[in-house]
Amino acid sequence: MSSTRRRRSLAWSAAVLAVSLTALSPGAPAQAAPDPLTPVPTAGHPTSGRYIVTLADEPVALYKGGVDGLAATAPTAGRKLDASSTAAHRYRDFLQKRHNRIAASVGAKVRRHYSVVTNGFTANLTAVQAARLSGQPGVLKVSPDAWNKVTDDSRSTDLMGLSGPHGVWSSLGGTAKSGKGVVVGVIDTGIWPESKSFAAPALGSAKPTPKDPYRPYRKGDTITMKKADGSTFTGTCQTGEEFAATACNTKLVGARYFGDAYLAEIPPEQRADYISPRDAEGHGTHTASTAAGNADVQVNEEGKDFGKISGVAPGAAISVYKALWKDVGGADSDIVAAIDQAVADGVDVINYSAGQQIETPLDSPIQQAFRVAAQAGVFVSASVGNYGRGWLDNTSPWVTTVAASTMATPEATVRLGDGRTFVGASVTLAAELGPKPLVLSSAVRNASASVSDANLCRDGSLDPVKTAGKVVVCDRGITARVSKSAEVKRAGGVGMVLVNTSDLDTDGDIHLVPTVHLNVPAATTVRDYAAGPDATVSLVLGGSTGTPYPQIAAFSSKGPSEYNKGALIKPDLAAPGVAVLAAVSPPHNQGHNFDFMSGTSMAAPQVAGLAALYFGVHPTWSPMAVKSALMTTAVDARTPSGGTETDVYAQGSGVVDATAMLNPGLVYDSSNPDWLAYEEGLGIDTGTGVAPVAPSDLNYPSLSVDQLLGSRTLTRTLTAAKAGVYRASVKLPGFKAEVKPSTLRFTHPGQRAKVSIKLTRTTAPSDVAVTGSLTWTGGGRVSVRSPIAVTPKSVLAPSQVSGSGSDGSVSYSVTPGTEKLTLTAYAPVAGVPVPGQLLEATGGYQEYAFTVPEGSKAGEFYATTDDPAAKVFLWIAPMQADGSAGPGGQLNGSLPEHQARVSMASLKPGKYLATVITGWTLGAPFSPDIKFTLQANVVGPDTPTTGTFSVSPTRPATKPGVPFQVTGTWSGVNTSGPATAYVGYPDGTGTLVGING
Repeated sequence: MSSTRRRRSLAWSAAVLAVSLTALSPGAPAQAAPDPLTPVPTAGHPTSGRYIVTLADEPVALYKGGVDGLAATAPTAGRKLDASSTAAHRYRDFLQKRHNRIAASVGAKVRRHYSVVTNGFTANLTAVQAARLSGQPGVLKVSPDAWNKVTDDSRSTDLMGLSGPHGVWSSLGGTAKSGKGVVVGVIDTGIWPESKSFAAPALGSAKPTPKDPYRPYRKGDTITMKKADGSTFTGTCQTGEEFAATACNTKLVGARYFGDAYLAEIPPEQRADYISPRDAEGHGTHTASTAAGNADVQVNEEGKDFGKISGVAPGAAISVYKALWKDVGGADSDIVAAIDQAVADGVDVINYSAGQQIETPLDSPIQQAFRVAAQAGVFVSASVGNYGRGWLDNTSPWVTTVAASTMATPEATVRLGDGRTFVGASVTLAAELGPKPLVLSSAVRNASASVSDANLCRDGSLDPVKTAGKVVVCDRGITARVSKSAEVKRAGGVGMVLVNTSDLDTDGDIHLVPTVHLNVPAATTVRDYAAGPDATVSLVLGGSTGTPYPQIAAFSSKGPSEYNKGALIKPDLAAPGVAVLAAVSPPHNQGHNFDFMSGTSMAAPQVAGLAALYFGVHPTWSPMAVKSALMTTAVDARTPSGGTETDVYAQGSGVVDATAMLNPGLVYDSSNPDWLAYEEGLGIDTGTGVAPVAPSDLNYPSLSVDQLLGSRTLTRTLTAAKAGVYRASVKLPGFKAEVKPSTLRFTHPGQRAKVSIKLTRTTAPSDVAVTGSLTWTGGGRVSVRSPIAVTPKSVLAPSQVSGSGSDGSVSYSVTPGTEKLTLTAYAPVAGVPVPGQLLEATGGYQEYAFTVPEGSKAGEFYATTDDPAAKVFLWIAPMQADGSAGPGGQLNGSLPEHQARVSMASLKPGKYLATVITGWTLGAPFSPDIKFTLQANVVGPDTPTTGTFSVSPTRPATKPGVPFQVTGTWSGVNTSGPATAYVGYPDGTGTLVGING
């Protein structure tokens, strides 16, 4: 999964702020901040951008009635959504009429409606229109459209225990029955329907029979299939560029494409894709065939026999929803449309091998669409990302977030002319090659090529006269690995040694010349040797690095998750994602029909396939019950030294174990009300009125507490999948753990029991995550294991308090996690008010640049009007290199005192943009020519202060977990405007004290 946010536009999520102001006209580069500060008048209206507007009314999948004349459409317990019913069609019409009215109220037009998994629409809006809509009754959120990218034993099916006479497929009645009656929806780059992995009989008009109850059939443009749970799938084979309706068959039962944003933003001459469901990249074909491709497909590429491969659920059907496009990825709006349609069609599983490099909030449009999809009975598997520690995505609790683990990779040996040997990854060496001359690619470069391009063996960089007959050493990086061997072949080279320039994984790729891929330090040694005179090499079959597996791949993104605030361990689990062989699209893959790919993109469809197998056996189970079964039966990965992996933020619950997943013993289940309460507990306003719960108490198959002070009791409810007696045990270093009751007795499946888990800190150090596990054993040798992650905290305090007056004080409660605590007071700051005016002629907005200096602690920002009838919004967002607003901003509406305020208890250095926007009420006339002042109060090392500030006590006698009162006192503060003081704590956090704000 790759994840680059491509659009630069308004974003309403939390962000860091700034000081040192200068006003900007829209899109202008940042100027050096003058002092005193003078706004530069704006001109024209802000550039329109594509937004997703989410409304409060429930979508079809959640609507339980309440509107006169419109019957409920939400599925009942144990049933799937019927989006084709008359009631569903009537309610969709009702929602879409409201979409049109709300968009028209700000002069906008709906570009696309969403009504099945989310209630909302896409529209082109200015920043002013977006701000006005965001504050209106019935509007939950206005989100800028963002771009998402795909995330890029020697057989995963063998490693997971699916194949063989005693494997899972055999226990299910064979490959043809494994996943039968289940539809896997794949949201990706499309499909190459001619692949042997999707070969199947053509669709006829004959309806299912008792002998073949799940036979798909076609009537007109609709493909219908009865499913294992008794509901119906209705798909469409959408025609388009080089894609006919006959491309679908009894395996591929649906194919659609979603490209409104792609077609609007990418000019025709820059498009490198088919405007149809056809896959120009190969990524979607690879994930679809991995999840549910045909069984026993023979693979032969570049003259080598790679044996037979199978999808994880070979008996399942596939429906494809192309929303990701070659070279650019996919827009939020197109992806939400794909999710909406997939659920409406009736898929059972969605695979989403894409995301962003920066974690998206739980209330983002895509994650919210997945929430409703899960409530509608759809299991969602998504890749965690390929960016290592802290750069993860798809972290909502209703999504199964998948990390990538390794498999046994075919290896070969590089034997140098001096006798030294090094083993690396290789799948294309059919016989010994050599001895042959060995050269660095830079030594055989074209005279017109740069050394850096030649080092990477980029297209056209090698000289055929110098390269012919030689084995070439090429550096990994920038260009696709296989394209390097293609360049070596073009220039007449007979082999390649692909070398990492830093510690990375090695990959089995189907190269165009015999290739061995080496990691450092062996790569460095071979490179140095090739630079010498008369270097020779032989590439030899066999050899072993002795690397243990499965390990968590180095590229696989790791937690913790920022937006879950320590209440959830992400990723959830791991699956094979390195050197996975599956179908691809030939045009983009050197003419190959099959190829190896690595990434969490390859891991997610393994889990999607396992979920399809599960629904084939338990068609009425909830997605979260299936998720729990997969998580609690997973096994620990291994470390490079061969030990047991303990990093839960890398592996989650561990690597999936298909042989154990169908016998979970107990499951942790949850549904939409639980997820809404969880979001509310995180501080997310869901607009539903659901009461919040402590996020760590979500009934999840893992346990996590980010800020534990002394002790904490968690609750969980377990549901019996199998009768029996189960006993609890906890391993958590530095903690005492008590589980009540510690023994559970279930007489029949479906029985439920609530338990409490009390964790008390003993010797665990402060602010250091401690990991362990809770395991229930019994029920006939069943082990139900949940990972635990706990971080003891030194202090918990409010992020913001307030008071008023020239002299005054404010008291608040602080809870310590340690017996030693020091509090530091920072004097009040009052920035210079900057006058501004919002003019109707210029769109009703004014933009400024803010710069946060090093050492800043906290800040408050105010836009204040003197007109009691006026309203303003204040929006703060990070500034990008070109001076435009980047993602991750914060919007605050008007306060009763005719102010808009943004408060941040933590500041990082950098540049940001502030935009003051005219406030507005639905149906009211535009308020022109509003005068305001903008004031930035930043507590830092060099900011001007007003008056004095002290805190008491500064060194309190504390007891972990026992709150005490803190009082902040100020005097001599100028009351003409707001001021800001700060109380700092030893762990780097603090409490912002607003005065006269």
